[in-house]
Amino acid sequence: MSMLKTLAAVAVVGVLATPAWAQDDRPPTPQERAAIERVLRAEGFVRWDEIELDDGVWEVEDARTADGRDYDLKLRPQSLEIIQHDADT
Repeated sequence: MSMLKTLAAVAVVGVLATPAWAQDDRPPTPQERAAIERVLRAEGFVRWDEIELDDGVWEVEDARTADGRDYDLKLRPQSLEIIQHDADT
């Protein structure tokens, strides 16, 4: 029984010690969303739809520039650098 409690405690600590950015398939926290939106605005985007952490990167769907072009974007989770910039057709 003691071994089971130890394993359970280790599992809980492991989950709690995992940084938020390392968890996949989730929406951003309010702080993450604000940071991502600052980056998007700085890069010339004026509107976007869904933002989600998926497969270890932030994915932004339908990011729109002022001239009306739509893009699907991928950003690095730590630096928020845009690493993929695909035109939506």
